[in-house]
Amino acid sequence: MYTEKVMDHFSNPRNMGEIENADGVGTVGNAKCGDIMRIYLKIENGIVEDVKFKTFGCGAAIATSSMATELVKGKSVQEALEVTNKAVMDALDGLPRAKVHCSLLAEEALHAALWDYAQKNNIVIEGLVEPKEDIHELDEDFE
Repeated sequence: MYTEKVMDHFSNPRNMGEIENADGVGTVGNAKCGDIMRIYLKIENGIVEDVKFKTFGCGAAIATSSMATELVKGKSVQEALEVTNKAVMDALDGLPRAKVHCSLLAEEALHAALWDYAQKNNIVIEGLVEPKEDIHELDEDFE
């Protein structure tokens, strides 16, 4: 059911924890399945220097959180914005259809953290739109 990479990121999550005084924090959930994901960003000179996550959810939610943090670490803010749920799924060698919403959660949590960073610093990140706190409506196409 799950790929080796999903199992690895679930069993050995990368970047788990929180960052005190983070430059951006994003929290999103899915009321339908109960998953909640929070991503913390430390950004210096427009580069994601550190990223951590805390996730309450299934193994796929933990794995997508872990992979999303790996994909943005060391990237520019603009490159981090371009990390999509598809990029997370591809990096994990796929997810079962019923767990695609977990990758959407990771994308939205990352965007929420970037939104928080932009708001705190009174800047505009091109292409960034205000995130949703509950993504259950976004994943209806994947049921």
